[in-house]
Formats: sequence, C-alpha cells, structure tokens
Amino acid sequence: MTILKSYLVFMLSLLVGHHTLYAQDSKSPKEIIQAATKAELAADKNDHTRWRYRDAKRDGTDTVSIVVETDHGSVKRVIMRNGKPLSEAEARAEDERVQQFIHDPEKLAKQKRDGVQDGKNAEELLNMLPEAFIWKLVSEDAQRFTLHFDPNPNFDPPDMQGRVLGTMAGTLVVNKAQNRIETISGKLTRDVTIGWGLFGRLHEGGTFRVERREVAPGLWQIVETRVHIEGKALFFKTIGEQQDEVQTEFTQVPAGTTLEQAAEMSKPLNVPANGAQK
Repeated sequence: MTILKSYLVFMLSLLVGHHTLYAQDSKSPKEIIQAATKAELAADKNDHTRWRYRDAKRDGTDTVSIVVETDHGSVKRVIMRNGKPLSEAEARAEDERVQQFIHDPEKLAKQKRDGVQDGKNAEELLNMLPEAFIWKLVSEDAQRFTLHFDPNPNFDPPDMQGRVLGTMAGTLVVNKAQNRIETISGKLTRDVTIGWGLFGRLHEGGTFRVERREVAPGLWQIVETRVHIEGKALFFKTIGEQQDEVQTEFTQVPAGTTLEQAAEMSKPLNVPANGAQK
C-alpha cells in the first residue's frame, strides 16, 4: 500500500449518505471538516455495495478494464490496450489470467490483505485530516462548501503517512445535502524525503486531483483520479506517479455474486461466444 494511494483512498472511501446541513454562521471551516470526518468514518463502515464499472487508465500503457467487485474479491479484466480491443489470442490469454486469479487462494488472500490495509490507512489519515491543515472557507452556496487547505505548521505527524499528508495544500469541495466530498485537488508544497533521501524523494509541485460522483441514490464512487508526482519511492508499488484514471458505467453487483460469476460479468458486452472482440 503506498502512502500517496492511502491519502487518496482516505479521501474517497465514503459510501453511505449522511444528511447533514451546515450553516456558515454556526460552524467554522475546521468544524465543517470535523463533522464531515465523523460522518465519513461512520459511512465507510456501513456500506456493503459492490460495483461493476469500466476503468480507463493512462499510466504509461493505456488500458481499459472491466472491474467487478464481490464480497470475495474483485475481478479486473483488461479489454483494450493503447486504444485497441484485444486480439482473439490476447483475449484468450486474459481470460486464462482471470481464471487463474479467481482460483488462486494466495492471490485472493493478498488482495484481501491489501484491502484491509487500505482501510486502516484510510481511517488513520482521515482522523488526521482536521489537524493536519489550516482550513479556510472560500465559498458557499446552497449545494456545497468550497474550502482551501494549507499545511498546519503545528501538526506533528505520527508516521510517514502523516508526513506526506502534512505537505499538501489545495481545495476540497463538500456536498452539503449528503455530506460527501465531491472533489479534492492539491499539490506538494515541498520535497518529501524518505530515509534521509536514501529510500525515495517526492518533489515539490507534484499535483493530484480526485473527483467523486453519486452513481446511485446516496451512493458515491471515485470517477476520476489524476496524479502527477515527480520522484521515486520504494513504497510506490500500487500507484503510478504519473496516472490519469477515469471510471464510468457503474452498475450495482447483486449480493452473493461469486468470483466465477464476476469473471463472466467482467467480459465486455460486445464479445461473441468464441471470445474474440468485435
């Protein structure tokens, strides 16, 4: 699990609606964030929805995948590379990879462990959020708050995740009616070194932007992620420093869906019986 991915995950693992209205004259910017933090932690524990969606990623190799989530794990099937559908041979090889994955206990267990760690990191970072920044209310209308955040010089980060968190500055938009974080964008305000620079360095000026949308009544998902961070770090194993990712076509997966069923659901709808893509 990467520190940057943890930071993005904590901002976006928020999935059950809490209808809370804020009034500018009764809550300070920090109080708005504190209330949102409390609601989001509760929301994350209560949502059990699973989704099928299309994931388009540009991180050196442009790929389009279909992802299907289940209670037993997530199936991800590549359906396009560099703007072209997979060839018949490539589609067969991808199907073999998917089948091997869903029948590999070690890989499934690793995916589950990574997910649990993601959740722990997200919760830790979310709890730091009110104190890690100095918050300012930039604007407010009937639908949303727009807040600006800068690093809090008095914030004492407890670990490396907190150190990275404490270098960020940017803008966060909160949906009032559902207490949802709609967008967050920012940049590194200074270099971050890991192990006195021996294990990695993230360079000042790197940017990120994440957008979320309501994909079903009261249910929100990440729809766009853009990360452009210069530097190297050994812990960057699951997220690229240069990444643009867009997620669309969300449909809810029925409860009780098996991995075998998810593997079938991950196939693109325009694939004929022989597996070749139209």
